[in-house]
Amino acid sequence: MKKNLLAIAVGAAVAMPALALADGPTVYGKVNVSLEQVEEDLAAGTDDADSQWQLDSNASRLGVKGDFDLDVANLKAVYKAEYEIAVDDGDSVFKQRNIYGGLEGGFGQLIAGNFDTPVKKGQGKIDQFNDLDGDIKHILTGETRSDNIIQYTTPKLAELVTIKAAFRPGEGDDLDVDGEPEDGLADTIYAAAEIETGGFFGSLSMAQNDTDSLEIDAQSGSALDIVRLVGAFSTDVFEVGAMYQIAEEAESNAAGDTGEESSVVLSGAFKVDRLKFKAQYGMTEADVNEDLELTLVGLGVDYKLAKASKVYTYFSEVEGDDGTDTLSDTTFGIGMEHKF
Repeated sequence: MKKNLLAIAVGAAVAMPALALADGPTVYGKVNVSLEQVEEDLAAGTDDADSQWQLDSNASRLGVKGDFDLDVANLKAVYKAEYEIAVDDGDSVFKQRNIYGGLEGGFGQLIAGNFDTPVKKGQGKIDQFNDLDGDIKHILTGETRSDNIIQYTTPKLAELVTIKAAFRPGEGDDLDVDGEPEDGLADTIYAAAEIETGGFFGSLSMAQNDTDSLEIDAQSGSALDIVRLVGAFSTDVFEVGAMYQIAEEAESNAAGDTGEESSVVLSGAFKVDRLKFKAQYGMTEADVNEDLELTLVGLGVDYKLAKASKVYTYFSEVEGDDGTDTLSDTTFGIGMEHKF
């Protein structure tokens, strides 16, 4: 009987979108699934390419979040437990996303767990193809969801600026190329300042000894120091955004060199009734053991079915050029997204 009552309670919670139970959590989620034709060109000027149709679950998710009052100093307890769910197949049905617990009050917010770093959150909403193959994470570092991270966020200062500061203990991991494990209290640190007013969003963020992995650290094994600058403006009719980023190896590699990446992202969208036309371009130039250039182009159209639902189609191409070979990954997709 108790099992039946529990099943009914859980089913009712999921059936009612974003339901805030009395003194309990809010259940929320998103299903984003797309049918895609993907082609990988393994070498320029040859027939060495793979092409296939596939069904993708694009970071579909299910989570609970909430807060409740405490009996001390007008504090609240805050919490979130969010998991990626596989809509397209049965492999790895649940994968950890943002999960944390903490305190909130007049002083701001203090949370600890596994969640997006201040650098990643500093992108705002300029990524027009977030979670798809046109996502900016495919060409630049810093799109990190860090484990074992502790973050403090100020209240909005002068109703304009929010400051974030976070750190991560090394816990014995070897984050650099020196072969020595990191065992300090704050072996990785993050900071960000965000400005939000009207339709404008701007941020300046940094990471020291970040453990993200793309090009520099994929080749050398080093952690990165990152500085990211973002500006975006949106109205009911259009959206524009720009990002500039520099990432550098935290320590010299075995050859005594320090690799560096510089990245630029430009994005925009134009809305006509239920339609949203969007475009995105990004480029990363990396100097590690050899010169490398990564480029990203994305074009797409969304059609809004309701406030929380849409269908879409898009095209993206990610290309890498090391001066000898040019490799590309091209995607054409049609999909739908429903938030609840």
